[in-house]
Amino acid sequence: MASKAELACVYSALILVDDDVAVTGEKISTILKAASVDVEPYWPGLFAKALEGVNVRDLITNIGSGVGAAPAAGGAPAAASAAAPSSEPAKEEKKEEEPEESDDDMGFGLFD
Repeated sequence: MASKAELACVYSALILVDDDVAVTGEKISTILKAASVDVEPYWPGLFAKALEGVNVRDLITNIGSGVGAAPAAGGAPAAASAAAPSSEPAKEEKKEEEPEESDDDMGFGLFD
């Protein structure tokens, strides 16, 4: 879980990005002082260094862009078979489901 200092620096960086201001350690420190938030002196510089060269606005707006781009499994064949006229009754194919690997199989079990 994120600490108070981490969250304060993240919010400060987001404020700077929202105002189209360059994210620097000094500016993060200024926002933190204005908000009366005390953090260790290395946090603002650490966050500024981590965001150096990163377009945060694009990062935030493109988080979910890849999800749902592919059609649902089985959606296209079902539509194609429904559109094609046939004299035979439609047969449903039973797909053999592969068992999902659990975390225990990979050595990441909670109770190892």
